[in-house]
Amino acid sequence: QVRIVESGGGLVQPGGSLRLSCAASGIIISNYVMDWYRQAPGKQREFIASATLGGGINYADSVKGRFTCSRDNAKSTVYLQMNSLKPEDTAVYLCNAWRGGEDYWGRGTQVTVSS
Repeated sequence: QVRIVESGGGLVQPGGSLRLSCAASGIIISNYVMDWYRQAPGKQREFIASATLGGGINYADSVKGRFTCSRDNAKSTVYLQMNSLKPEDTAVYLCNAWRGGEDYWGRGTQVTVSS
């Protein structure tokens, strides 16, 4: 059984930092593309970052230079380091593992940026 579990969210002031984790079980994450998305109330799900099979990382323009995505295949975990947070970063952050016809999602972790 595949499980994807995000953690690390919380309330942070503008300009602050958080580090999110995405722990996967039931799959070998080195065989999957691992993506981060976010969804704010009333808005569509938004792509944030992708850790590719080749080791590269791609980012959405909205977070480039502020967020850093990394993967630790040995720990079966993907991280999202978020710096210089803004109120518009407030959302549920979701992790996605996919390859071919397989697509697995976690339930997300809430990030709220507010003073």
